Amino acid sequence: VMPAITRNTHKLSSPPQVKRRILRVRGTDVTLLEEVRQMAVADLGFDIQHESLDFLTCQHRAAMDPMNYDIYEQCFHNLDIVWYWGALQPIETRRIKQWDNIGDLAKTGGISKYTWTGHGDAPVRKLYVQPDGTLGQQPMPTISMLPTAHNVDSFGYDTRLFGEEGPEGSSWAWLLDRRARGRIALVDEPAIGIFDAALAAEANGDLSFQDIGNMTVDEIDSLMALLDTLRQQGFFVGSWVSPEQAEALVHADRVSVQSMWSPSYANLGPMKDVFRESFPREGYRAWHGGASLARHLTGSKLDMAYDYLNWWLTGPAGAVMARQGHYMTNAEGLREYLSPEEWGYWYDGDVARCDLKGPDGRIVVRQGQRRPGGAYRERVSRIALWNTVMDEYNYAARSWNRFIAALGTATP
Repeated sequence: VMPAITRNTHKLSSPPQVKRRILRVRGTDVTLLEEVRQMAVADLGFDIQHESLDFLTCQHRAAMDPMNYDIYEQCFHNLDIVWYWGALQPIETRRIKQWDNIGDLAKTGGISKYTWTGHGDAPVRKLYVQPDGTLGQQPMPTISMLPTAHNVDSFGYDTRLFGEEGPEGSSWAWLLDRRARGRIALVDEPAIGIFDAALAAEANGDLSFQDIGNMTVDEIDSLMALLDTLRQQGFFVGSWVSPEQAEALVHADRVSVQSMWSPSYANLGPMKDVFRESFPREGYRAWHGGASLARHLTGSKLDMAYDYLNWWLTGPAGAVMARQGHYMTNAEGLREYLSPEEWGYWYDGDVARCDLKGPDGRIVVRQGQRRPGGAYRERVSRIALWNTVMDEYNYAARSWNRFIAALGTATP
């Protein structure tokens, strides 16, 4: 009897699937761009998940829900609340490869020792983690947030009403100018919009502030009373939250002057010929973004997070930021990622020698144009005020929100 033949019925097992590592980034659409995410994933070898939120929601969730993100990307003026709630951990500068190449604007307060730092939340005032755990400007081996993208902002205006800027520039007073009555819009963000209005009120002589970056309750009341009076007189078309809303107001020809951010000027279509970015003689309102580490990170996950922070300073991300009008804190590190024509326009203040494209491939600068305000050093040496969370922020935010509720959102 022949022995029974047995068959091997075991299937060859598939190799175990390696779970791909994921880094979770919570922030806003200022830096959480899909093009940047894809480049980072390709270079770093792990997945990156973006959670893009509006400014106030991002700050609130970063403070109250620190376990559900690994990296927090927003601005230095948002840091106080998030740091106060213990949501973040210090960053060791010895682990930041480009630390020595980060510009003095963030590390010391100005691009030179002769440059005024500006009112409000200049990054240096909240950069270094002090021995008692608070944030301050005394240099220390740990920081609260890695400085990355930044810019100086102003307002947009219609040359058909205001004419062309002269050599002395424009004035913040235009933002509350009677000539634009009924065609003025403000940005609805209490740490930003209230300062645009304050700069305008001081420039036109209606109000004066002892420290415009840290107003008293009485000064806030005076500003909001002025704005409400102007609202009742029909000065404002409304407010906007997203840059897309601001752009839509220009497309519909409903505004003659309004708060505006740099990327929007490339998205104005035919109105780009008449609606311009200002360079106010009183100086700019500035902001500085960055990235922080969530408190729960340890071990290999913390290593991933440091890899991500270091990647932000390698150049590709900074090139994307430049093409939408923002700057990076280690400018020379991204220079090789821009063409000579791009570098000349965005950083050196040169006249564009050819058409320049934005991050999405559309032409955003036409040959022959020059950036308003000139070169990087010219622009950032004229900072009047930084986006700020004042000591009386809660009071100011409540007052601002009541005003915005009465004003309403502008619709095209």
